[in-house]
Amino acid sequence: MEFKKMSWVLACVGFMFLGLCKACDTHYYDFVLTESNFTRLCETKTILTVNGTLPGPTITVRKGDIAFVNVHNQGSYGLTIHWHGVKQPRNPWYDGPENVTQCPIQAGSNFTYKVIFSTEEGTLWWHAHSDWTRATVYGAIIILPALNTTYPFATPDGEETLVLGSWYKGDVNEIIANALATGGDPNVSDAFTINGEPGHLYKCSNGATLTKDFNSALGMSSVGGIALGIAVGMSSVGGGARWAATTYRWVVDYGKTYLLRLVSAVLNEEQFFAIANHNLTVVAQDAAYIKPITTSYLMITPGQTMDILVVANQSPSHYDVASTPFVDGDVAYNNSTTTAILQYNGSTTPSTIPTPILPDFDDGTAASNFTTQVRALASKDYPINVPLNITHTLFISVSVNERICPNSSCDGPDGNALAASLSNISFVTPSIDILQAYSGAIYGVYSANFPHRPFFFNFTGHVRNDTIYPYFGTMVRTIKYGEEVEIIYQGTNMIAAENHPMHLHGFSFYLVGTGSGNFDPNQAPKTYNLVDPPEVNTIGVPKNGWAAVRFKADNPGVWFMHCHLERHASWGMATVLIVTNGNTNETSMLPAPAYMPPCK
Repeated sequence: MEFKKMSWVLACVGFMFLGLCKACDTHYYDFVLTESNFTRLCETKTILTVNGTLPGPTITVRKGDIAFVNVHNQGSYGLTIHWHGVKQPRNPWYDGPENVTQCPIQAGSNFTYKVIFSTEEGTLWWHAHSDWTRATVYGAIIILPALNTTYPFATPDGEETLVLGSWYKGDVNEIIANALATGGDPNVSDAFTINGEPGHLYKCSNGATLTKDFNSALGMSSVGGIALGIAVGMSSVGGGARWAATTYRWVVDYGKTYLLRLVSAVLNEEQFFAIANHNLTVVAQDAAYIKPITTSYLMITPGQTMDILVVANQSPSHYDVASTPFVDGDVAYNNSTTTAILQYNGSTTPSTIPTPILPDFDDGTAASNFTTQVRALASKDYPINVPLNITHTLFISVSVNERICPNSSCDGPDGNALAASLSNISFVTPSIDILQAYSGAIYGVYSANFPHRPFFFNFTGHVRNDTIYPYFGTMVRTIKYGEEVEIIYQGTNMIAAENHPMHLHGFSFYLVGTGSGNFDPNQAPKTYNLVDPPEVNTIGVPKNGWAAVRFKADNPGVWFMHCHLERHASWGMATVLIVTNGNTNETSMLPAPAYMPPCK
């Protein structure tokens, strides 16, 4: 699809008044949602895609740019698009979660999103935010350094983007609809994928490839000399990208250093990831730089992104790139391995392709050993600003629950239906979006009484029956502009304890502490890292443990907060934070667009 660029002088007129851009560009993309046929695991099925590709097109900008994305819905049902990790300063209208900030873009219509980039730099991603449609509607966002700046490390020789995903033989929305109707656990995926390909360990994936030079095949635009795939075929960048019929191949040159941009679009499992015989040096997470971590593997949750330096310094050959699930709860999951191939230019296929050694699927120690190393870069050029004077504290319990079914007629535990909650409140999605109700003073859509603390019990010990059943409702929490906020997420031992990747729209927050067991308000804060905590948008709340985050409420609007395991979000593990306007135009939400998709 067409990619246009305006001169920076004209492009920044509408952005300069925000005080966020001194020299930015405006970019235009067309996303056409269509039903496309894909063959995976020996079967052909129809899936909803953007521009006919899986993953969808990559959006590439520089820090502080603006992108306008016109979404043409030629599918059969309504949906929305979310720009995961993009703060959208003062601009909740285009954030995207269905019936939270907008109603769906109906089939046969279109809607143009204005995506405002601010402090983000690195890799983020976009995805559908309606039911489970994000299983096939997703793609990467690459945010290059601003003009006349560079990375806090030597400029790599090339780049590659790998997006981890889930593949279902069945229709994903039918799968979750059936699970919600019967009260049972939804079916697990049939495969994981790397850039839409399951890899050679699955049926009908023997590793044979159809290779095609990415640059010459697509015709390329560029920003700062880096080749970009714009609104077509694949989400990879750089001259090494290739198409593969069954297994994705990343072609590299010996001796060169590559910036690997890794995205987890997996629906319901966290993932271990490694490249055989190659170290990974992680330099950024969620579009913020961290102190480099050199490791043989990493653990990434759904929703997270990482920037990784990979040096092609092994004997020129083929090496497996592999990802397996990390699941530390007693839950159903897909216990398979997706692979791609790191292929040195000019090498031949060996008789045996080396495979990486990954931790066991339930190795919580291995997961923790990686995640606890993550620290913000916190340098002179990349400073951080951790809130120290907390004025608003939220203590939120994170639970899987049950919903009582008449005559024990459901497929969940005890004949009940599975549910989930935050602070024992299971979120009910309204029929009118909350942003419209808030800005237009429409009453009866939500209640502003989400509590600052839940009913207390022994969260990680023996759970009494009276804590299993949540209240169902659309409750939000209101926070005054400028407050310094701390949220303590407390995992619980209800039904099925496990790690929960919690994501907050509209903000990045500082992960100042994690721990096991029940949070101790007298002792836990003594362990906080207030010097170089990572600034992220998605964090894992440890199984039967806690995580504490801090941020300044300086982005007015309506912002969704939820678990990024899709089954948990579908069951109600979510809420909404409303940050009120400040006292000036510059600290208030931008005016509502002239057109928003109507609610039906």
